[in-house]
Amino acid sequence: MDQTGSDRLKTAILSFALLGLLAGLVFHFAGKAELARLSWFVGVLPALAALLVEILRGIARGEIGLDIVAALSMTAALVFGENLAAAVVAVMYSGGTFLESFAEGRARREMHALLSRVPRTATRHRNGGLEEVDLDAIAPGDLLLIRQGDVVPVDGSVASETALLDTSALTGESLPVRLSSGDDSMSGSTNAGEAFDIRATRRAAESTYAGIVRLVEAAQRSKAPMSRLADRWSIGFLAVTIAIATAAWWFTGDPIRAVAVLVVATPCPLILAVPVALVAGLSRAAHFGVLIKSAGSLETMAGIRTLILDKTGTLTEGRPEVVSIDSHDRMSTDDILRLAASLDQATRHPVAEALVTEAKEKGLTLAVPSEVAEVPGEGIMGTVEGHSVIVGGDTFVAGQVGMTSSGHPGLAAGSLLVAVAIDGDLAGHVVMSDPLRDGAAEMMAGLRRGGIGRILLATGDRAAVAELVTQGLGLDGIRADLTPAQKVELVHAERGAEPLMMVGDGINDAPALAAADVGVAMGARGAAASAEAADVVLLVDRIDRLGPGMEIARAARRIALESVAAGIGLSVAGMIAAALGYLTPVQGALLQEAIDVAVILNALRALRIDPQVSA
Repeated sequence: MDQTGSDRLKTAILSFALLGLLAGLVFHFAGKAELARLSWFVGVLPALAALLVEILRGIARGEIGLDIVAALSMTAALVFGENLAAAVVAVMYSGGTFLESFAEGRARREMHALLSRVPRTATRHRNGGLEEVDLDAIAPGDLLLIRQGDVVPVDGSVASETALLDTSALTGESLPVRLSSGDDSMSGSTNAGEAFDIRATRRAAESTYAGIVRLVEAAQRSKAPMSRLADRWSIGFLAVTIAIATAAWWFTGDPIRAVAVLVVATPCPLILAVPVALVAGLSRAAHFGVLIKSAGSLETMAGIRTLILDKTGTLTEGRPEVVSIDSHDRMSTDDILRLAASLDQATRHPVAEALVTEAKEKGLTLAVPSEVAEVPGEGIMGTVEGHSVIVGGDTFVAGQVGMTSSGHPGLAAGSLLVAVAIDGDLAGHVVMSDPLRDGAAEMMAGLRRGGIGRILLATGDRAAVAELVTQGLGLDGIRADLTPAQKVELVHAERGAEPLMMVGDGINDAPALAAADVGVAMGARGAAASAEAADVVLLVDRIDRLGPGMEIARAARRIALESVAAGIGLSVAGMIAAALGYLTPVQGALLQEAIDVAVILNALRALRIDPQVSA
């Protein structure tokens, strides 16, 4: 059964149990005792049947949980004619499973909008024209058109003179890569320049992107199942319950006392308090832009002690920003930026967009360029306010004005140099780099205070770039030049007795996110594959929200534990009272209802968790 069908079944079981309970009460107060007993009996059956199926599945997996206590109490109550008590237990148990299903269903719906970037079709040259075809229809040798902004659908070789590709999602390289005719282009890259053609060299199922998807699937299959909080209490509570019920029956010879014990023992504090607190935690986290897909992920997130971070798009912005502007002919740096940005309005190159953004943030007024000509992957030329302006790579611009490229002394690793020529003279250089995200340093310090003992950087970028960018962050180690498979190996190597979290945003991070105990994806601009493989998605493009998300997870788990401890204590006291004959099964059910209300009210405190959040 698919997830939607399962959710509908849980809703139907709860509705049926609730209807049976209410109908029985109506018949009872109307003086129709037999119809009341029948209504309660019928209302219990679907919940009990579903419970028995779940128990058998758990036993087949070698798991024993609290379901057994609930099934015993419902069965014993029905066998000994305590149908009302059985109906109350059925409603409370099915209500707990419904709450968890509801929360996880909401998370799945919110994920839908994040998964729209995976290429499903391609544009193929055929008989002098173009046709849109499914990926499965592409064969090696087919000539494909990759338009600006398109994701490369299959591995191939560049058939045009040049191509400019954003490979950050695959390799971690934040700056676009220029390819020449015959160079290999990887599926999953994004065309950051003009449209170009590639000659397919592999089928879609054999390409780089498909290989990463297979790594994700393999990682998910090998991932250890999360141990749920309620399950960890189940064996001890089950043993105590059976011991008290057996003793009550053995020493008094009255089976009704055993039924009363079982009804009071129905683990509603665990069945209800845990999901209520965790669902409240999920809701509270979403309020801060942290989408946690399941209650189990939130539980595990609360115990994280080792953290592995990707660099590009995670610790850094994943897009170039202006670091400095150097003037070479006494023109002001603002004038250089204004003229260069005015011309760059005519192109969608990521570097050009960064220059335009910088100029607008400085309040500079941009003019409309004319006579624009662009050399894809090299630079752009045109006229701005009567000036001839050229913006592009240092070698390209120097060649256009008849000079020899001199570079830029002391250019840091991972930085990009953009040259600007005005009226035939080299006016200056713009130095650009991929900076750390705002709040990254504060987030690292907060995570340390929150109990994270080991933080590593894992990136496909070069070691020199990674070391330069992360100076002063206090990382425990840097692993550079990693492939997607090597990131998975790192996750497995670092995982110990305590859970491990991996944070990333690119396609190349997806397998490691799936392999980690908790995978966190940057969902606002990250790849759909990483968002799909992750357990947690940051819906806002801010890495500093990771800290509040973990703080909420820890607080929600603590509230759940407090509720469980108080509820179990009261239940044990109630079991002893029932064993001594002070409570009938119905009274036990009502007492359990009171306990449930108390622990639920306490669990709802998770809605008021107030984490430390950066402005």
